[in-house]
Amino acid sequence: MTSSLVQSVDWLTIAPPTLTAVVALVVLVADLFVPPERKRLLGWTAIGGLTAALALLVPLRAGDRETFCLTADTQVAACSYTADRFTVVIQLLVLGGALLTALLSVSETREKLPAGEYWFLLLSSAAGAALLPASRDLATLVVALEVASLPAFALVGLKRGDRMSGEAALKFFLSSVTATAVTLLGVSFVYAATGTLHLTEIAQRLDDVPGQLQTLAEAGVALTLVGFAFKTAAVPFHFWVPDTYVGAPLPVAAYLSVVGKAVGFTGLILVTVVAFPSYADVWGPALAVLAAVTMTAGNVAALRQVSTRAWSAVRLLAWSSVAQAGYLLVPIAAAAYSSDDQIGATVAYALMYAVVNLGAFAVVALVARTHPRNRLADYRGLYAASPAAALALGFFLLNLAGLPPGIIGLFAKVTVFSAAVDAGLGWLAVIMGLNVVIGLYYYLRWTALLFRTPEGAPVRHRASAPVTLAIGLTAATAVVLSGYPQFALRFAATALF
Repeated sequence: MTSSLVQSVDWLTIAPPTLTAVVALVVLVADLFVPPERKRLLGWTAIGGLTAALALLVPLRAGDRETFCLTADTQVAACSYTADRFTVVIQLLVLGGALLTALLSVSETREKLPAGEYWFLLLSSAAGAALLPASRDLATLVVALEVASLPAFALVGLKRGDRMSGEAALKFFLSSVTATAVTLLGVSFVYAATGTLHLTEIAQRLDDVPGQLQTLAEAGVALTLVGFAFKTAAVPFHFWVPDTYVGAPLPVAAYLSVVGKAVGFTGLILVTVVAFPSYADVWGPALAVLAAVTMTAGNVAALRQVSTRAWSAVRLLAWSSVAQAGYLLVPIAAAAYSSDDQIGATVAYALMYAVVNLGAFAVVALVARTHPRNRLADYRGLYAASPAAALALGFFLLNLAGLPPGIIGLFAKVTVFSAAVDAGLGWLAVIMGLNVVIGLYYYLRWTALLFRTPEGAPVRHRASAPVTLAIGLTAATAVVLSGYPQFALRFAATALF
């Protein structure tokens, strides 16, 4: 008796990304019939859908479900979709980030952007991003990566008639298409060498690749890693980041800085730790060098931002995100030298970064309403005009710098630093320490501007209710995590395979 090639679908397991995709289709169709004066309902529908998708993670919190498996024997099953704890934590980050982006976008879609197209693209990208951490075969992984990426190209270029938006979308598109081509070539080589696409089976078969296919397997591993390095904005594949963030609508830049980065790092973790552990002696040193170069390039570029230059605030956050990518790479590289436990440090850091970076972008979106050129100099005296916004932004920047009272930022950096030391990567820990010091300068410089005496009369910044809610949610979460950082660290430590 032969077993079925495909099991029945466990709908609860795949519910979060499925619901997000269904709501995207509902919004797209509803846009055809909703009159212009009621288009805001599309935004609230999207927000409701993302909230419901987050709620569907609660039944999955045990992390013991899987579906789309090849055999009925769970001892040897190779499954394409796994809702383990790693998946649930990353889906929480991705869908939560998309929800906060949606809150920031309500005013934008009412005034500047086409509502129907925007909400459909955002939800489609979020659905792909939520699918990716559950992917356990290379085909599903690549499809999820592209479902998350392709709508993002259109989101970046959605400001019609804006030359910078079009250029940003083109740069983002060309770099991502190149990354996809390289990734697909690497995946095809890995499949040719192992005869399977499932990550766990690849890990087993790479240990015993025939001699004549050894070079092919090594080339496949290398090309796959290069492709995902593009997605994470690691140096030298980072050149698209500043111009894309400046040209994109601010909520989209916030989305790319958190959800886009989470997608790239999740894919990188899956292919390195799950699929290619036998090649740890290759990808471990490569990722360690990438981490060092990326954090250094990002911090030095952020340090050089001129406060009076147009869009310097967004550019600083863009280069800061490159530097943060370097920190996120450290525990993945460390996993090659010690154990998979190091991945928890990357997840903990990603959770901290997602909360405070989205909060910083929320305040930037608020200031942009009265200062559309968004220079760092525009933040001088923000405390006199909007005390709550200034205090929130200052707190977010201190978290990114890793300074009290931003305790969760400090704990996250210490966790990443410890991962490097425990793995014997002392040189990388030293480079990270130097980069943290560089970061302190430009984060504190921006924070100090908030409390200086303003030039002229203070300009009041009127925030819409959704933007106020986004700032409040991120600030409250950051405060709670700073008061009890062990919660985030323990939560992330459970995100292991």
